[in-house]
Amino acid sequence: MKRRKFLLSILGLGVAAAGLQLKVKSSKSTKPAYLFFVDVTKCIGCGRCVIACKIENDVPLEPIYFRTWIERYTWLKDGELKVDSPNGGFGGFETEITEILEKDEIEKSYFVPKLCNQCEEPPCVQVCPVGATFKTEDGVVLVDEKYCIGCRYCIQACPYGARYIYPSSGPVKSRVGTADKCTWCYHRIRKGLEPACVKVCPTGARQFIFLDSEDQDSAYKTKLQKIKQLKGLRTLKPEMGTKPKVLYYGIDSDVR
Repeated sequence: MKRRKFLLSILGLGVAAAGLQLKVKSSKSTKPAYLFFVDVTKCIGCGRCVIACKIENDVPLEPIYFRTWIERYTWLKDGELKVDSPNGGFGGFETEITEILEKDEIEKSYFVPKLCNQCEEPPCVQVCPVGATFKTEDGVVLVDEKYCIGCRYCIQACPYGARYIYPSSGPVKSRVGTADKCTWCYHRIRKGLEPACVKVCPTGARQFIFLDSEDQDSAYKTKLQKIKQLKGLRTLKPEMGTKPKVLYYGIDSDVR
């Protein structure tokens, strides 16, 4: 626990987070209460978000388990696309892309943070045979570990690869053998706090919007207005019909 508090203090997730509180309506609304925005033109692939997520949500530190991760997309001048994600971006991308490929081969390259898209039409909810995966009244998809039987149907159904089975090496023994995923730090956002990954992002590449904020002059309303004015906003795999609630700016159509 002391180590966790120390790491949280380094990432700025400690007591300072209390300053972000604002009023949020109860979850009785049938409309989505939150929106996640990612500006890849600002992402530097530092990996602070991945570290913060693991600490905040007791995700196993082994590099193969993630609630959020970062991928690097690189297009070559011949049209070939290469994607890499060493350790999911945990600790950043130590190796420059120019050390992997010849500089004159590269057309462009950028980082793409990934996480649960909190779909309005979540296939993971539809396939769960015991109702362990469910959507809250404010639009967030969660997993009730008391009911999850670890059948992996939800993992197969998720088109974004956002789920995994919690391993025995994880610190939370009640989750072992059950499906785990990003919750947008539901325990934080229900208190009016931003998700851990958003809080620690040094460039503002990740932004979280409280759509039902009662403060009409809030910074969140201003953020949403600016986002709506951007051209080229995309969601991942829109053809799947899941209606994802993570909006991306600056990605190409072949980012999946």
